[in-house]
Amino acid sequence: MDELVKSHEARGRDLVGAFQKELSGFRTNRPVSQLIEDIKVEYAGQFLPLKQVGSISIVPPREIQVNVWDTSAVHAVQKAIETANIGLTPSVQGNIVRVMLPPMSDERREELKRLVKTVAEKFRIQLRALRDEANKKIEAAAKAKEVSEDQKFKLRERVQKAIDAANKDIEGLIERKFQEIEM
Repeated sequence: MDELVKSHEARGRDLVGAFQKELSGFRTNRPVSQLIEDIKVEYAGQFLPLKQVGSISIVPPREIQVNVWDTSAVHAVQKAIETANIGLTPSVQGNIVRVMLPPMSDERREELKRLVKTVAEKFRIQLRALRDEANKKIEAAAKAKEVSEDQKFKLRERVQKAIDAANKDIEGLIERKFQEIEM
């Protein structure tokens, strides 16, 4: 049963990591490469992530540059960024595609905060489902007399602590993202 608790703790950490990765794609006032690196570009008859077509760099304060390795793919990169529906307009200079991030309005900031909260709630629901799954397995083991009543309550307590820790991590990530949005 100890392995069950450890596997659920690991799955909880994985969910927090997935939430963090998802948050990194949210546009804030600071440019980040994650905003565009996974945009699919049609190149040589295939759809490749932008990060496989060129190198992405940040030029402070609000510019992202893509140095496209093959000059024949420059316009495909520009078109992919324009059609990605992320509100960015690229400009081309030679084999470099420049993307300027416009300053965010107050209503856009509020919209982003709501979106962050919505995504966070989806991950919290997954954490609760994970906890319920673990508790069902613990309960089944108790009914099958594989664990005693005391062990059952201790295992349930460990699972709850792991879920609480994951929820605390999610709250910390939300706060950091809110601070980035307000910058």
